[in-house]
Amino acid sequence: MSSPLQFFVFCHGLLQLSQLLVSSYLKSSISTIEKRYGLSSKTSGLLASFNEVGNTLLIVFMSYFGSRVHRPRFIGCGAILVSLAGFLMSLPHFITGPYEYDQSIASVFSNTTDLCQPEGLGSSGNLSDSICAPHTARENHEVLLVMFIAQVLLGIGGVPIQPFGISYIDDFASERNSPLYLGILFSLTVVGPGVGFMLGSGMLRFYVDIDKVAGDEVQLTNRDPRWVGAWWLGFLVAASLVAVSAVPYFFFPREMPKEVVSGKEIGSKKSKDVLRQLRSRSEDVQNLSLLQFIKYFPVVLLRNLRHPVYLLVVLAQVNLSAMVAGLATFMGKFLERQFSLTASFANMIIGSVNIPGAMVGIVVGGAILKRFQMSLKQCSAMCVLGMLLCLILAFPLVFLGCPTQKVSGVTYRESSEYGHYASECNLHCNCPEKAYNPICGSNGIEYISPCYAGCGAVSIANSSVLNYTNCICISENGLVGSAKPGTCGTSCSHLLLPFVVLSCLAGILASTSHTPSFMLILRSIQPEDKSFAVGIQFMLLRVLAWMPGPVLYGSAIDTTCILWEKKCDRKAACRYYDNNLFRQRYLGLQFFFEVGAFLCFVMVYVILRRQEKDASHVAETTTDPEKKKLAENSKKSPESKV
Repeated sequence: MSSPLQFFVFCHGLLQLSQLLVSSYLKSSISTIEKRYGLSSKTSGLLASFNEVGNTLLIVFMSYFGSRVHRPRFIGCGAILVSLAGFLMSLPHFITGPYEYDQSIASVFSNTTDLCQPEGLGSSGNLSDSICAPHTARENHEVLLVMFIAQVLLGIGGVPIQPFGISYIDDFASERNSPLYLGILFSLTVVGPGVGFMLGSGMLRFYVDIDKVAGDEVQLTNRDPRWVGAWWLGFLVAASLVAVSAVPYFFFPREMPKEVVSGKEIGSKKSKDVLRQLRSRSEDVQNLSLLQFIKYFPVVLLRNLRHPVYLLVVLAQVNLSAMVAGLATFMGKFLERQFSLTASFANMIIGSVNIPGAMVGIVVGGAILKRFQMSLKQCSAMCVLGMLLCLILAFPLVFLGCPTQKVSGVTYRESSEYGHYASECNLHCNCPEKAYNPICGSNGIEYISPCYAGCGAVSIANSSVLNYTNCICISENGLVGSAKPGTCGTSCSHLLLPFVVLSCLAGILASTSHTPSFMLILRSIQPEDKSFAVGIQFMLLRVLAWMPGPVLYGSAIDTTCILWEKKCDRKAACRYYDNNLFRQRYLGLQFFFEVGAFLCFVMVYVILRRQEKDASHVAETTTDPEKKKLAENSKKSPESKV
């Protein structure tokens, strides 16, 4: 029969998984939200990182509140906020009108609206030329405001969930079971994002207005660049799961009876004495008033930041976290653009390959650590080796990608005149400047709309376009050509498999440094500062990595755009990127952060090696018995072993 604490562990595992579903689902649908609401990558990166704002403001005080409050109820209240944030994220879909896109057929019975029409009728029915009404701009601002508020609430709601859950389990679990329970929870924190991306893969297969438009009225396929998936549906699923998971927490007691395990007590008298001392120091911190805590915090912060090993390991983790933040937010978009994948398939690759790969790396790193009982110097050497091998595998990725597709008037010159969007053949067609209804010509060149290809006729079956004909800008063997709806794509799909394999292996190797780097932090600082040092570490990771990382990556991606969508005379989402620049800057940032982490770990190794040599030298040369004993103890201390 399961104990109340085991039921708490089950509930907390389910809550952590559903909370991570909400946060990771946003990353899986970020490119779709960009397309739907005309956002730049910088704006979407800011949106993705905004949940860290609410989190960072409150996370420091978690070490103060500790067991002073009714932790299960605080966790339940936080979960309710997370659930509310999830529902708020889906709200823009319900307060805005249906998704509109440029099309050749307004309805089955209407005239075509996006063909070459010299009489001047070409722009009469095209959605891209609709008047920019004042409410359109206001609607866009409202959408962004709702999403940013939702992200702040998500950050605030997530603050008590993990720290209070872990401390509650650790307080009332037996010494034998506590590592097992915490291991289960930590494994779910890795699995959660993978499930989030798989949820995104499933939901983005459905059309965005599945609740507003009948299926036979949808003229797009999910391979069409104008396709927008049902990004809002996953938020409803994840938020509902969080709401259900929150209910049991309001019925758990403030304190549980300590879990008792039959059998011999585990641990020596010495280890129990150390544990008792640590708990008494922790209780001393708990007895501080809030004012004393605020005064005490900067002292501990400066004391730890002056410790070279602690500072360098945290900086290495900042580099790795900034890289992960950018990759997690925009990897789906990168795969979509670079290899002409659908958003659904790109998410499936990330959720089923990349994230499980990172999990394998973390487990392997921890297993090696446990098997060989490594010293701190050996831990740092393991981090250096893992990052070096990661760099070797990551470098070829910069060259594994597709060139930019040939787009007439954007990336491809068809005549001596490099026209505004196309060459002179379509000047008499009166094409709307903002049109975006891409077609692939029989000559292998892409055009941003049938009008820009000079197409005069269209073949239709079951209200969907089959073919465009009589396209005067498309010449094939001296004859007027035709075109198929949709983009031509990048036609280098054979490079996708080696790219995914290499990126997965690089991720595994980088992840092996996760556990050793945490051990370096926990074993290199004063025992009474451990809880504070970990709190400071997570605060610095949020401020220096998780908040700026997605914005930095998004800004770099925006610099590679070569054709922007225009909404109300402002730049909206990017329609075409320079694929080579996109790959170089996106993966170049990844390589830069990996080099930064590698150099930090190298410096940690050098410092620890020097400390070990100095301790050996003192032990060999000193005649003072007290100094000799101290030097030998520092070499043999359990703190130096993991």
